[in-house]
Amino acid sequence: MSSLLQARFYGILDTQYVIPSKMGVIADQLLRGGIDILQLRAKDSSEEEIIMMGKQILPLTQAAKVPFIINDYPHIVPIVGAQGVHLGQEDLDVREARAMLGKEALIGLSTHSLEQVEKSLELQPDYIGFGPLFSTPTKPQYDPIGLQHIARAQERVSFPVFCIGGITLATLPQVVQARAQRIVMVSALLKDENRVELISQIKQKFLT
Repeated sequence: MSSLLQARFYGILDTQYVIPSKMGVIADQLLRGGIDILQLRAKDSSEEEIIMMGKQILPLTQAAKVPFIINDYPHIVPIVGAQGVHLGQEDLDVREARAMLGKEALIGLSTHSLEQVEKSLELQPDYIGFGPLFSTPTKPQYDPIGLQHIARAQERVSFPVFCIGGITLATLPQVVQARAQRIVMVSALLKDENRVELISQIKQKFLT
């Protein structure tokens, strides 16, 4: 399995953009492009549907040696055989998820401010998401936090910080200029028909 510390490009398979029957096809494209971590996010799906989709995706991530993360549901992780869970601020506490899944599991946490980044030091997730940097249709309920705190967030914690929210090929140069080391891309990636080429281009040009 590839190292979390080496990961630069985090992809999310979101049912807001990908129908369940296409999950395997899109997952394969993202992995062939060179995505470093892959998450399944299915906010409006039942647990049974998430398990079904997860079991479609898992063999692909295993073959690519890429960590597979389930959003929101730590108890689904061992059922699917995924490597970890990603939690929001209102979800199960990171420490409870760690007790449930064990020290080998990857546990990620969303943060939306420097205050929440500071709080994550107590919780000790394996990585955090930091954003949304820009307005994003994926999470319209959150106000964008901008780029000015990226460097500080990365300096404050020892675990990886993945910048997220409204990142596109057009906004990526600003994100990199703000010293972001790792990114998450959702809608821009899932809506692009040339995903394999887009990931490869981004990794070669911006994330080396």
